[in-house]
Amino acid sequence: MQVYKVGGAVRDRLLGLPVTDIDRVVVGATTEEMLAKGYRPVGADFPVFLHPKTGEEYALARTERKSGRGYGGFTFYASPEVTLEEDLIRRDLTINAMAEDDQLNLTDPYHGQRDLEARILRHVSPAFAEDPLRVLRVARFAARYAGLGFTVADETMDLMRQLSESGELQALTAERSWKEISRALMEDHPQVFIQVLRDCGALKELLPEVDALFGVPQPETHHPEIDTGLHTLSVLEQSALHKQPLTVRWACLLHDLGKGLTPEDEWPRHIAHEHTGLKLIKAVNERFKVPKDCQELALLVGQYHTHGHRALELKASTLLELLQSFDIYRRPQRFEEFIAACEMDARGRKGLEQRSYPQADYLRGAAKAARAVAVQPLLEKGFKGPELGEALKRERLKALKAYKEAATA
Repeated sequence: MQVYKVGGAVRDRLLGLPVTDIDRVVVGATTEEMLAKGYRPVGADFPVFLHPKTGEEYALARTERKSGRGYGGFTFYASPEVTLEEDLIRRDLTINAMAEDDQLNLTDPYHGQRDLEARILRHVSPAFAEDPLRVLRVARFAARYAGLGFTVADETMDLMRQLSESGELQALTAERSWKEISRALMEDHPQVFIQVLRDCGALKELLPEVDALFGVPQPETHHPEIDTGLHTLSVLEQSALHKQPLTVRWACLLHDLGKGLTPEDEWPRHIAHEHTGLKLIKAVNERFKVPKDCQELALLVGQYHTHGHRALELKASTLLELLQSFDIYRRPQRFEEFIAACEMDARGRKGLEQRSYPQADYLRGAAKAARAVAVQPLLEKGFKGPELGEALKRERLKALKAYKEAATA
């Protein structure tokens, strides 16, 4: 029985990066031997065990064979005869197909170290094409390591293109797709994830609404980059540079979907794209079973981001409606995330990445003014029920008018 560290732990150590997750593979052992040593089984599909003392995972070396469509369509075979090289060849990329023992002796049958040095993401074997999820994984690794200069090998991109055209991506479950998408959006260069998916034809299969934005022009006065797709990539890039949470990054990706529906004869203007885009944002949210907080913010940002940009021009009554839409009294954080998404949108324009966004502080001040209106004096005046709600609205409107006058004087 021999134990090796495999995959990401080896890769990141060789890159000089912090090692967070450690995967271990056990060669030459049976399930019975693992149980006899006190390991606890946890794997439903293949033999994975928890160490009796540390609780860390140990997987028996295994081979796999394609037996159906999609991510789950595989049968696994684990036995003491399975070699380390046979276990490693089923992995996705050469940089993930290395192993090391406790003395840091490297086993690298598929030249992962060479590809690390060359900054290449390359598939291990033709079996790569058997798992459609790998298209998303490679794009995610491209987003993670773009800052180190990594690119996808041409032959790997060809395989990803074949997978995209085969219809296999449609067999992925919403849960698996969202797990990869959400992880990719939280990498340092999430825009690279979208670009790689587009380059291999996967974006039009998974997110056709985003793919449709490329080639759609916008007015150059507001958008020096002109192309809506390129703008979306820039907004996503800004969201990562400013360390925004997943909710904001997801909203940034979807905020302009309505522009993909604008008839060509209306280009480069996109009248009411905020409203036409809502059905598309909703469809994408449902397709990937997106968490509720991400769903809600994406819809609100899609509908109101132009309000954010025009905040200083809004009438007090419109400002109040905006604040009410976000339920700023019970959910102040959601409004903060909206402001952040608007600012990323404003910065995601060629040559304007560093410009100030005074709308942010103005909107925060408006929210503070509306929240400062006390309920107690209205209760003491005898207001209750719907009348109380109306009285509260009048007082908040009065407070916002005063705020607007003072802030824009």
